[in-house]
Amino acid sequence: MDDLAAAWSTLEVAAQADRAVRIEDRFKAEAARMGRLTLDAAGLGIDLSKQAWSLAGLDAALALAKAAGLDDARRRLFGGEAINTSEGRPALHMALRAPATATFMAQGKSVMADVEAMRQRMAGFANGIRSGQIAAVDGAPFTSILHIGIGGSDLGPRLLWDGLKPLKPQIGVRFLANVDGGDFAQAAAELDPARTLVIVVSKTFTTQETLANATAARAWLAAAVGEAGVSKHLAAVSTALDKTAAFGVADARVFGFWDWVGGRYSLWSSVSLSCAIALGWEVFSQFLAGAAAMDEHFQTAPFERNAPVLLALAQIYNRNGLGRGARSVVPYAYRLRRLPAFLQQLEMESNGKSIGLDGARVGHATAPVVFGGEGSNVQHAYFQAMHQGTDIVPTEFVAMAATDEGPGGMHDKLLSNVLAQAEALMVGRKNPPRAPRTFDGDRPSGLILLPRLDPHSLGALITLYEHKTFVEGVVWGINSFDQWGVELGKEMANAILEDLVGRGSKPHDPSTAALINRLKN
Repeated sequence: MDDLAAAWSTLEVAAQADRAVRIEDRFKAEAARMGRLTLDAAGLGIDLSKQAWSLAGLDAALALAKAAGLDDARRRLFGGEAINTSEGRPALHMALRAPATATFMAQGKSVMADVEAMRQRMAGFANGIRSGQIAAVDGAPFTSILHIGIGGSDLGPRLLWDGLKPLKPQIGVRFLANVDGGDFAQAAAELDPARTLVIVVSKTFTTQETLANATAARAWLAAAVGEAGVSKHLAAVSTALDKTAAFGVADARVFGFWDWVGGRYSLWSSVSLSCAIALGWEVFSQFLAGAAAMDEHFQTAPFERNAPVLLALAQIYNRNGLGRGARSVVPYAYRLRRLPAFLQQLEMESNGKSIGLDGARVGHATAPVVFGGEGSNVQHAYFQAMHQGTDIVPTEFVAMAATDEGPGGMHDKLLSNVLAQAEALMVGRKNPPRAPRTFDGDRPSGLILLPRLDPHSLGALITLYEHKTFVEGVVWGINSFDQWGVELGKEMANAILEDLVGRGSKPHDPSTAALINRLKN
């Protein structure tokens, strides 16, 4: 048995032993538990003491990470090596949030001069829009941005905007992703085209949903400001200058990024141009700084005090050691209500793989199902199953220690709920007067505590999850940076579209063929 196989076996044995001891009982048995399983990183507080592992289980998980080559993989990641093996590319999104003096290299080529040049272009455009120097065709300032993208070009900027937008923004942002025409109809009803800047985000400028919405938005603009005025209301985030020019976007208003930036890691780039404009460049810079602080922590902290490593190993312990196939993420912050959706893409698109780096099927489970919602609302929805259901679903709570928003006293009520839910999941209720009120407890959770929801903390939080996802991929032996599973459905949708509009006649399975005929008729 090689070292990695032995490490997997040791973790599985430890997990089986841990099944026999309740989480709450370990606090008495393990004097070092709180000290080893609580830590601070880039301003965030992380408490993993209510997780299912014993300290022996923690040690087994740390040994597994070392046996899987995490230290070398981390070095290769930050060194700009082609860690995305199936596409032969680095995954160097850390450079996007690094200071200009950093020395990031992509396959031996320095990238920081290009990164800083693009940041300066973004800052200049953002400041020009906010000051009114870059204005609508009639010379009046823009009051709204319509951000058109999908997937990583949508979920990250949405999370950023919701998290940090002013209560009364100078410029509002409306996001348009769904190819359902109802989404566009609502956006058009809410916005004044004469005061709207449309930003189309598509690296290749070929994504079907994005181009459908962009084409509709262009016609909407032309109807209001005239064909000659459309270009004053357009900008793009893309690398396909020929296609953006054909669409009517001036080259000076096209902002690119690089092939070493994956879609779900792209919110640090010009993909978030809409937010950089509407929030202001200083806010966006602080957001990048928080992310860079977490990068520094992940790169330098020893595994046993490394927040992304420990967060990942807790999930691996639950997923592989204890066979728990789902995980719930619950932000007790209305502004972070889109965090679970963002993490669904980040984690399930990155690590929803069954083929390993060696081309063979992996011999263990990979990404669990991620779901969640905002606290305290979800306490009145699916938490019934979390507390008393037959499946144990590890839960991750995210909360803010303080906030400047809302009436006095409300935040204390919110905090009391998040702490109570974590405690209730662990301790349960024994010997109630009636059996239906029994709560078994012994259900694991973790807590990530932000000092408050500000740009620095949000940047650190998102980066914490990015590196957590990377660690899991390394331990599972998969490539976290490709997403071939997304492509097949896109290809088949294009073929079916041809059939639906009468331009094609492709063979399909009987069910799909019948549905196409039903829709055509």
